[in-house]
Amino acid sequence: MVGIILASHGQFAEGILQSGSMIFGEQENVKAVTLMPSEGPDDLKAKMEEAIASFENQDEVLFLVDLWGGTPFNQANNLFEQHKDTWAIVAGMNLPMVIEAYASRFSMESAQEIAAHILETAKEGVRIKPEELEPKTAAPAAAGEAQPQGAIPPGTVLGDGKLKIVLARIDSRLLHGQVATAWTKSVLPSRIIVVSDAVAKDDLRKKLIEQAAPPGVKANVVPISKMIEVAKDPRFGNTKALLLFENPEDMLAAINGGVDIKEVNVGSMAHSVGKVVVSKVLSMGNEDVKAFEEMKDKGVSFDVRKVPNDSRDNMDEILKKAKSELAKA
Repeated sequence: MVGIILASHGQFAEGILQSGSMIFGEQENVKAVTLMPSEGPDDLKAKMEEAIASFENQDEVLFLVDLWGGTPFNQANNLFEQHKDTWAIVAGMNLPMVIEAYASRFSMESAQEIAAHILETAKEGVRIKPEELEPKTAAPAAAGEAQPQGAIPPGTVLGDGKLKIVLARIDSRLLHGQVATAWTKSVLPSRIIVVSDAVAKDDLRKKLIEQAAPPGVKANVVPISKMIEVAKDPRFGNTKALLLFENPEDMLAAINGGVDIKEVNVGSMAHSVGKVVVSKVLSMGNEDVKAFEEMKDKGVSFDVRKVPNDSRDNMDEILKKAKSELAKA
């Protein structure tokens, strides 16, 4: 696996390492190296050498530094000179760049390949609101035949006519950083669908969710009844969908309506009145437990983890604890 060094003036690298871990999970072979006010170039170089020595593979090292031409860049460049064929340096470090570098290590074994790949994501991460302040860019010319425009007529069968559910997740926060980055890069959906009667009626929340979609992925908010229709509509045969539900009751309603969900990723469930805490990120009430048990009776399996890098928790043990704590309450 490619080793990654995050290097900066001050504690910026430490902070971005922590942020990346919150979103994408703890990472092996990644080190933050900082230049503090009382330190000089040689101190920083020694830290970099120590970090590299801890990596499993010291032949493939990627430096992500804060500023081109600054001391972190210069010291990384001094070390790079002896490894020009395999190492790489990218300046202008931001969180989207770091997350993309983490994700790229699953499929890329070359530091230089990852360096070239993450540039576009780093640029796309710089956005402006209001959107009209962003510079206008010409739309790219379409390659090959023109794509069809407008609504697809009802009854049209695309692909095999069956919606592909690449992930069905319960998360009270719905679409946020861990979903928009870690999970989308893991399961590669073409569309994120938030399924919630409550959110579908809230125009502001709908708009915020649609705007939070990562580049290249469209986000929609639909009520449960609409999701049931979509799951049976052959026009969605080419769609790879990541489904997000706020709670297990909504997911159970969709399953009972015919949405073919075979495995449920249980991410986070916020605490509220009538619920008990069963883990750092999960709180459940009696209705939640009942819904999960009914899903289990229907043959649904459970994948309990926040991000792809986490190990899976045992759902049976979690439900057992929830029932015990609720009985005491």
